[in-house]
Amino acid sequence: MKHSYLGRQYVIDMKKLKNQAIAVSDECHMPELLPPSDDRVFKLLLTHGDAGPVLKDIIAAIIGRKVRNVFLRNNEIPAEGILEKQERLDVNCVTDDGEQIDLEMQASRIEEAGDIRHVNLKRKSLFYLCDLHSSQSMKGKSYSELAKTWQVTFCAYNVFPGDKNFFRAATMRDKDGEVLADDITMAFVELPKAADLAKRPVDELTPLEMWTLFFGYAHRPKYRKVIDAIFKKKKEVDMAGTLLKSISKDERERAVLRSRRMFQTDMESNRITVERRGEKRGEKRGKKLGIAIGEILREADRKETARVLKSKGLPIDIIVEATKLTPDEIENLDRPQGKSRNEVRNPLKRRE
Repeated sequence: MKHSYLGRQYVIDMKKLKNQAIAVSDECHMPELLPPSDDRVFKLLLTHGDAGPVLKDIIAAIIGRKVRNVFLRNNEIPAEGILEKQERLDVNCVTDDGEQIDLEMQASRIEEAGDIRHVNLKRKSLFYLCDLHSSQSMKGKSYSELAKTWQVTFCAYNVFPGDKNFFRAATMRDKDGEVLADDITMAFVELPKAADLAKRPVDELTPLEMWTLFFGYAHRPKYRKVIDAIFKKKKEVDMAGTLLKSISKDERERAVLRSRRMFQTDMESNRITVERRGEKRGEKRGKKLGIAIGEILREADRKETARVLKSKGLPIDIIVEATKLTPDEIENLDRPQGKSRNEVRNPLKRRE
């Protein structure tokens, strides 16, 4: 089927991808789809040579207007290795009118462990947003000519659990909510919140809702029916699905994904082990400290009891039996600390 506004090249590429997917599917059983919510798979999808229409449609869905063209920049996949996860797997691009958009998938919350408000993630997104905005060349320009900048983070876990809104975008506003500047926008797309969208008719879904369902659930058999319906409804999502199938058949990419998952699992296991070890040590130290403090308090109680009994004129032997203190301890109760019995009785003796 031709779409004249997309141009002939898109139709040819789409047909080629479909034929490749069908041919391979006939030759062998289709393996399990890799998750689009994995940051590496996410980047492979959006930086693929045939993914231009996909990327344009995603950006248009996010910024709320049509995008004629998108140009990728500095988007090489980092070299493989154990520490590959430390490299940023974002998709940095610019539209035909100069607007900058950086897309990234936050696949793992290991770095967020213990940070229930996700302050680290939010400030990281803000840092990258400001850094990207200020990286624009000012040569021969005024500040009014700076292009708008977006930092969009897709999250495979909930960052704002207080409501059901899966998408939020923030600009600079004053205390009354009035926009001060919309030149920089920080946005979050929370994939888990899209599960409820799968219950609605596909015809009622917005483009952004369709993309959120795709990235969060395209690899899950439970959602196959609704994802297939989205493929039939929206050609760009269908194209992304074809690309995902192609990537999923690549044994090298599957091996890389397994290695990275194992590495992340080991990191999480090590973190939990260290935390539990620290908790046990803390419990032991706390128990010892509690025993010591309890003994101090009990001794203080015994001394206070002895002091009261002594003030009542009870014999020393009765006070010893009642408090378990020694006679000397009872005798020294009212003596200033650090002074001998003779000094207490004759305070001027040492001066003489």
